[in-house]
Amino acid sequence: MSGRARLALCAAAATLMASCALLPLVNGPSWLLELVPLVAVQSGVGAAARRVPLGRPLTVVVQAVATLLLITLVFARGHAIAGVIPGPDTFVYLTDLLRQGTQDVSQYAIPAPLTDGIRLMLIGGALLIGLLVDTLAVTFRSAAPAGLPLLALYSVAAGLSRGGADWLWFLVAAGGYLMLLLAEGRDRLAQWGRVFSATPRDPDGGALAPVRTGRRIGAVALGVALLVPLALPAMQGGLLAGEGAGMGTGPGRGGTISAVNPLVSLRDSLNTTDDRTALSVRTSSADLSDLYLRIVSLDDFDGTTWKPAQRRIVGVPDTFPAPAGLSPDVRRDTLRTTVQTADWYAQDWLPMPYPPSKVQIGGSWRYEPVGMTLVGDHGQTTRGKTYDVTSLDVRPTAAQLASAPEPPAALRRAYTKVPDTLPKVVARTARQVTAGARNHYEEAVRLQDWFSTDGGFQYDTQVAVGTGPDAIANFLEKKQGFCVHFSFAMAAMARTLGIPARVAVGFAPGTPQADGSVAVTLKDAHAWPELYFQGVGWTRFEPTPTRGVVPSYTQSVTPGTSQPDQSLPSENGSSQPSAAPSAGANCAHEPGMCGTPSAAAVPARGGGGAGPWWFALTALAVLVLLAVPFAPLLWRVRLRSVRLGGHARTDEGAAARTPAAWQELTDSAWDLGIVPDESLTPRSAADRIIRLGRLDGPAGDAVHRVATALEQVLYAPRPRSAPGVADDVRRATAALYGTASRGTRLRARFLPRSAVRVLWAVASRWSALRARATAARPLVRRPRSSER
Repeated sequence: MSGRARLALCAAAATLMASCALLPLVNGPSWLLELVPLVAVQSGVGAAARRVPLGRPLTVVVQAVATLLLITLVFARGHAIAGVIPGPDTFVYLTDLLRQGTQDVSQYAIPAPLTDGIRLMLIGGALLIGLLVDTLAVTFRSAAPAGLPLLALYSVAAGLSRGGADWLWFLVAAGGYLMLLLAEGRDRLAQWGRVFSATPRDPDGGALAPVRTGRRIGAVALGVALLVPLALPAMQGGLLAGEGAGMGTGPGRGGTISAVNPLVSLRDSLNTTDDRTALSVRTSSADLSDLYLRIVSLDDFDGTTWKPAQRRIVGVPDTFPAPAGLSPDVRRDTLRTTVQTADWYAQDWLPMPYPPSKVQIGGSWRYEPVGMTLVGDHGQTTRGKTYDVTSLDVRPTAAQLASAPEPPAALRRAYTKVPDTLPKVVARTARQVTAGARNHYEEAVRLQDWFSTDGGFQYDTQVAVGTGPDAIANFLEKKQGFCVHFSFAMAAMARTLGIPARVAVGFAPGTPQADGSVAVTLKDAHAWPELYFQGVGWTRFEPTPTRGVVPSYTQSVTPGTSQPDQSLPSENGSSQPSAAPSAGANCAHEPGMCGTPSAAAVPARGGGGAGPWWFALTALAVLVLLAVPFAPLLWRVRLRSVRLGGHARTDEGAAARTPAAWQELTDSAWDLGIVPDESLTPRSAADRIIRLGRLDGPAGDAVHRVATALEQVLYAPRPRSAPGVADDVRRATAALYGTASRGTRLRARFLPRSAVRVLWAVASRWSALRARATAARPLVRRPRSSER
């Protein structure tokens, strides 16, 4: 194999190794299995272009065109000419698919499902990185700068992943980069003169200095990258540091919180089919029907979904400020609630009754003033926590809500904003439903009644109403969905009417227990809209039919409308919650979960889950992962069986068997660290194996007998059959393993040094094939002009 071909192979391998860092971000490795042949084709096209040869810029253009054709073939075959040639429709489709992938990335938690958009981003991005690496390292013969795109690929994965194995993926990516540098070094050395052989000639079995030095430098560099940051406080830990990045910046007095990350742990905690008790609650309230535990509010609406806006966080105050907009004229009671979380329930945000006025909890927590929520700092979660919350039970009357004045201009502007991409049917439907309402309060109640009773909506977890900006419009048309669909749609419609609105995520009232506590399970997960009324503040509404508890201040205030079924305990103001699973009773089984913003924007798509192809790919991947570590071992076992197997008892059979047996003996010694020296005679080589292997009398005699049999085959006029050669090889090999250390024996079994002969054999056959192709060229001649 030529130096440039070897360099191209290493560049492709480095790209794939760096791409492995993206594996924790999505469910399943199927995209990586798709990527392998695509990177191979991309690298092969570059090798062919350089072989022609083409100029460097033209080679890059050819590879870029090949990459575009590959992406078209895989992702937009139905929108291309002849299934592979991209046209205008192809680019429109790929752009839409990329936009969908961007939305999916912002909506799904890690690990995200492998949607078509995310799949395009993964494979397309890796192919782009592969093109850059191949261009820099192979076409322009500069491997060092090729580490920048590889670092970018790893950095994207490390920045999104919250796992503790980032250092492992760093090692994989760094190993690929070092392999690329080593290949370039060998190629440059070959251009100056003699290439240091991979087969050392040192009679003591020592490795060549350049190879050993390069390996040591690589190992030291990796160690420095991993361990030195741990010793430098200013660098805030290294790749081996545990959790501690925190949600904020500075010494814990401030910082910001992300717009997406606060819901990641919520989604992960709720995404289970096992309905376990997450919280055990005790409260001083005699009315448990309104005991909602709020986790976070979603106030940023982009037309597709709702998510938390980026907010400033501060230290937790001893007493929280009064909630925004609450007037002294509104009745309120002070409640005290004790919450105990399960040991397995690790949530970044603290579930609390709203609005809280004081929290007593141990650990590192920060306060977000706008949403009046607590978020864990420096890896703090709710796992196994017990905390006390003092909160207000605000009880406004319908008259107070109906007579509420206009909110402040800044608040109204921030919480009534809707994007231009929101379908017009949303606002039009909101106006039709609320026609005749005299104030915002009556508009809100009519929206709630329309969703819960009058509009013909059905609570259904098996919905397939589409994705993207039309998701809410499709939900209004199909009239099927679950808690997130209802809350998201009502909040969006309220904003179109000029009512400040947001969505709250948390738990609905749980189930009372015999000991006086309330058990809140995963099936109590819920989402509900909160609308703002000046003088009252943020007020809960319940549009989800047959789920949750309809607030008492919204009942029987709109003449001529259908009211919720008064037979349901959750809707008649009873002090006891429904015995049936409340709020998100099927949240654990619902696509997307009630506690995530992605569920409404990306409703469940049709289908029955993973198909047979997925299980086949998974099985294949498992087999490959299991086979790779044992491949050298299996190869040596098979080769040993062939070399020491039976043969014809003739002179020809002896001539074939004895050299194979000697090869097996020298390879076994090589696996144990005794490197073969091809310059020695068989007898001298046997003495060297006996000396370095510290063999005793019988084992040494066996080695000498094998060497004598080889000399007889090599030098005798008529070779004779030598009985017992295979047994002598087995006896000598067993003695060599007996004198070696345990570590040496394990390496000889699982990483035999002699396995390099496979690479040599492949290179030899490739060279022979090229030689035959070169020899065949003169046979093809162009016809002379007189023959035309």
